[in-house]
Amino acid sequence: MMLRPRWVLALLLALGIAAAFALLGQWQLDRAIASGEVVERNTETVLALEDVADPNGAVKQAATGQMVKVSGRYVVGDEQIIAGRLNAGESGYWVVSHFVTDAGASIPVARGWVADEEVAHTAAQKLAERKAATDADAPSDSDETTVTARFLPSEAPALPDEDGDPHSMTTVSVAALINLWQDFDGEDVYAGYLVDQSAASGLEKIDSPVPENEVSLNWLNVFYALEWAVFAGFAIFLWYRLVKDAVEREQEEAAIAAAEAVTGAGPAAGPPSSAA
Repeated sequence: MMLRPRWVLALLLALGIAAAFALLGQWQLDRAIASGEVVERNTETVLALEDVADPNGAVKQAATGQMVKVSGRYVVGDEQIIAGRLNAGESGYWVVSHFVTDAGASIPVARGWVADEEVAHTAAQKLAERKAATDADAPSDSDETTVTARFLPSEAPALPDEDGDPHSMTTVSVAALINLWQDFDGEDVYAGYLVDQSAASGLEKIDSPVPENEVSLNWLNVFYALEWAVFAGFAIFLWYRLVKDAVEREQEEAAIAAAEAVTGAGPAAGPPSSAA
């Protein structure tokens, strides 16, 4: 029965479909493995900021955590306090300043950390004030400077607590900061911020460890690969089931035909009996 040409052709078709499904499953599995591979990159080599990210563009994965160097100046008076920032496990406050690169693009720079909010505000106030006339020879924050920092993508804005200060910030959101910067009117801006590797006066250096290359396996692709394997097995099972049903149907028809043949013949007729 299974060696009949039509069933052989059906088997070849089922095997072809199963092979196609198996290849699709292998492709999905390869994608899952590839997405789980850790791509080693040297984030501690200091690169120029313009070689890592472009203003007004999305932050690439390869740029996250990269050490960069950029020259420009701070905009005096554009300091903000970011609450709830951990430094070596201790919660505190960041002071974030507005930095304009030599190319004219803006980017926030986290200048340092302190545990006490009043100290953070005092440090921010000092950064917002220009140098006194008696200290005119000392460099001002508005002068040209070079910053070496770790580049991180912008964080999502967060609403303040209902009972808290409505103007408080807990994330370094570029979208929120540009609304607070003075005289900012649609200039180029980076979709990320810098964590300075040194600390401004009155602040502590922010703990900025090397980013960990933790990549989890893409279980959705693994699930799809299993689905394709099931489909491949189902193609073979469907062929087997069709052949089995055909065999059982032919056996049933043969049995019915044999029974009808026996019934139609009936018992042999004997000679008529003579009257007594």
